[in-house]
Amino acid sequence: MAQTKISIIPTSNETILKFEADRFLTNHNSFEFNNIDDAKHSPLAQQLFYLPFVKKVYIASNFIAIERYNIVEWKDVQDEVAQQIEDYLSNDGIVVTEEAIKPKAAVTVYAESTPNPGVLKFVCNKVLVPGIFEFTSIEDAKPSPLATALFQFPFVKNIYMEKNFISVTKFDIVEWEDITIQVREFLKSYIEDGKTILNDDAPKKLNKTEEAIEQKFEALDDTSKNIINILEEYIKPAVESDGGNIEFKSYDAKTKKVEVLLQGACSGCPSSTFTLKNGIESMLKEMLNDNSITVNAING
Repeated sequence: MAQTKISIIPTSNETILKFEADRFLTNHNSFEFNNIDDAKHSPLAQQLFYLPFVKKVYIASNFIAIERYNIVEWKDVQDEVAQQIEDYLSNDGIVVTEEAIKPKAAVTVYAESTPNPGVLKFVCNKVLVPGIFEFTSIEDAKPSPLATALFQFPFVKNIYMEKNFISVTKFDIVEWEDITIQVREFLKSYIEDGKTILNDDAPKKLNKTEEAIEQKFEALDDTSKNIINILEEYIKPAVESDGGNIEFKSYDAKTKKVEVLLQGACSGCPSSTFTLKNGIESMLKEMLNDNSITVNAING
């Protein structure tokens, strides 16, 4: 057990104080923690956050810097804090775990336009979610911490996730040119930090497991199954490339009416709704050999 000596070093910011060690604390890495949850990979930082006046903790190669809230003055608590850090380090306490030191996976996120001017598609170089998920409000987004975080932006109206991309629908209060970089950088940072995109129980809660989808399909009549297969093979690939999705809702054998749900970039876009409705209707009439079929496209 090696004794560590801590020196108190003032900074140009009166709310921030440096506690400098006489040895290296990290492998030439620097870390910033904003709260106790953020500090999950630093037992030392987590311990410091139990002090009620600690606002932020910075850990560098040979020092810990702490930013305080204004409920105390440093002159009243700095010696006790220095002693606490000194005792922790002298007892071989862990500063940061190996998990924190691991290099972040290289993540790229780029924005891609869609036929809907109100929707932008953000594409990632890694798979984000196992299926299709759409959230229309912050309340609706509880199963997805990422969607919940995106709804904190006042301009976000709707979020659609599929495989390796996220389609964001904005309110008309802003233009994409003013917010695209902000959203892209937020997503890149969020994914790089390994934060939770979708809770583990989300597919089950939202009835999106493969088993649930299969059971729902098997319960349908033969015509409905044929319609779904046609949508999956001929319509969905093109729709997905535009940042959207089409989902079969129902088929009425008496009226020959098919209802489909438009999601993501396809939802709320008059031109997309009209084009898709007519295109699907024509294809179903031809492939099912039934000219009485009609399609009603519902916006998600």
